[in-house]
Amino acid sequence: MAPEILRNIPSVNELLESQPLKTLTTQVTRSVVVTRIRDFLDNLREEAKQTTSDLPLPSELAERIASWIVTSEQSPLRPVINATGILLHTGLGRAPMATEAITEMHALASGYCSLEIDLETGERSQRHVAVGQLLQELTGAEAALVVNNNAGATLLTLAALASGKEVIVSRGELVEIGGSYRLPDVMATSGASLREVGTTNKTRLPDYADAIGESTAALLKVHTSNYAIVGFTEQTKVTDLVRLAAKHRCLVIDDIGSGALIDYSRFGLNGEPVARASIQAGADVVLFSGDKLLGGPQCGIIVGRRSIVETIKKHPLSRALRVDKLTLGALAATLKLYRDPELAEESVPLLSLLSTSLENLHLRANNMAAQLEALDSVTSAEVVEDETFLGGGSLPTQRVSTWCVSLQPKGRKVDDLARSLRTGNPAIFGRVQQDRLLLDLRTVFPTQDVQIIQGVESLTAPETESECNQA
Repeated sequence: MAPEILRNIPSVNELLESQPLKTLTTQVTRSVVVTRIRDFLDNLREEAKQTTSDLPLPSELAERIASWIVTSEQSPLRPVINATGILLHTGLGRAPMATEAITEMHALASGYCSLEIDLETGERSQRHVAVGQLLQELTGAEAALVVNNNAGATLLTLAALASGKEVIVSRGELVEIGGSYRLPDVMATSGASLREVGTTNKTRLPDYADAIGESTAALLKVHTSNYAIVGFTEQTKVTDLVRLAAKHRCLVIDDIGSGALIDYSRFGLNGEPVARASIQAGADVVLFSGDKLLGGPQCGIIVGRRSIVETIKKHPLSRALRVDKLTLGALAATLKLYRDPELAEESVPLLSLLSTSLENLHLRANNMAAQLEALDSVTSAEVVEDETFLGGGSLPTQRVSTWCVSLQPKGRKVDDLARSLRTGNPAIFGRVQQDRLLLDLRTVFPTQDVQIIQGVESLTAPETESECNQA
C-alpha cells in the first residue's frame, strides 16, 4: 500500500469522536480505549504494508475497533452453566460453593476482619483458629491446619516430618494426577526419600515390615482416587499400618485425596474414604482436599495428632502455603453445614445435585425438551436416560444415573452449536455425543433450566442447508 494511503488512516482523536468508541469510554476507562485504539492502528499499519486492499471507512473502522475492545476486555474467567454432567469438572472449577460460604466471603472481603486477632483478649492469634475447632469436631482429630491445596498439604507434611529420611509407599499408590502432579516428584522436592514396596496390584503388611529401617520416618497410604486396579489385588488397611508403625516408632500419613466428610454410599458411590474413619483407625496425619467431595473452596486440609500438626505448622513452608481470609471464611461456613447431615445435603451444592432424584431430573428434562423443540434453531430435542461420572479424579469407575436433553440443531453442525452455547451469555457447556449435543441435568441447577432455554433461543439464525453442506 502506498505511503499516502497509510496517511489516510484516521487519528486516535478522530476515532475517539465516533459514536461506537465514544460510547465505549463510558463503559471502560478512556485510557484503556485510547491504548486499544493505538494497538489496533499499529496492527492495521503493519497489515496495510502487506496488502493492496482499500482501507475500511472510518465509521466501519470504529465499529471494528469497538467490537475488538469489547471482546478483549472480557475476562476469560466467567460463570458458566455446567450441563456436561461431570459434577466435579476441573475445567469448570470443580465443586460450586454453598450460598452460606459465598455470603461469608463477601462479608470478610468488604472490610477488615479478625484474621489473626483474638477479639476477647486483643492479642495476636493464629488464622487457623477460624476452622480448627470445626475440623476437629467433624473428623475427630486433635488439631488441624489448612493450606492452599492437597498437593501443598502433602509437600508440607513430608518436608516437616520426613526430610532427610525414608517414607514407605506401596508401588500401586505412586499416583499421578492432573497437571503432571507425581507423588515421587513431590516426595523428592520435600527432601524425603521414597521407598516403594510391594507390586502394582498387591502390597501386603509384610512388605512394609521388611522395608522399615532406622531411617524410616513414616508409612504413607495414598488413596488412588483417579484410577482403580481391579482383579487380583490386595491392599493393606490403615489399621494394620498403624499397629506396625507403633512397633517401630514411625508415623502413618493417610492421604485420602478428595476429602469426604460423609459416607458417599448414600448416593450409590462406594469406596471413597472418610476423614473421620481414618482418624479413628489411628492415622497420625490425614490429608485431603476442600474443593472436591467436601464441596468448599480450594484448599488442602491437614488433620491429626496435635504434636504432629504443631510440628507441621512450624515448618517454613507453612507460611508459604497458607490460605487467605476468604478461603478460611468459605471453608468455615461450609464445615458448619456438615454439623447437620440433612442441612449439608440440602445446602452444599455438590450434595444437593447428587441427591436430586431421577424422577425430578426426568420431569425437568421433559419440560425443557418440549420448549427447546419449539425453537427455530432446533430440529429435535429428545429426552434420554444416560450415565455420568463424579469427576475431579474421584471414583473413575463408578457411574451416576442421569437424564439429559439431546439436541439436534437445524442448519448447523453440532460442534458449531456447542461452540455458540459455550461463547454465549450465559456460557453453557454440554457434551457432544454421537453427533448430538447432550444437556445433562445432573449438573444443572433448577433455576438454570430457563437460562438454557433462553440461551438456545438467543442463537443467531442458522445457516441454510446449502451453506452447511459447503462448510
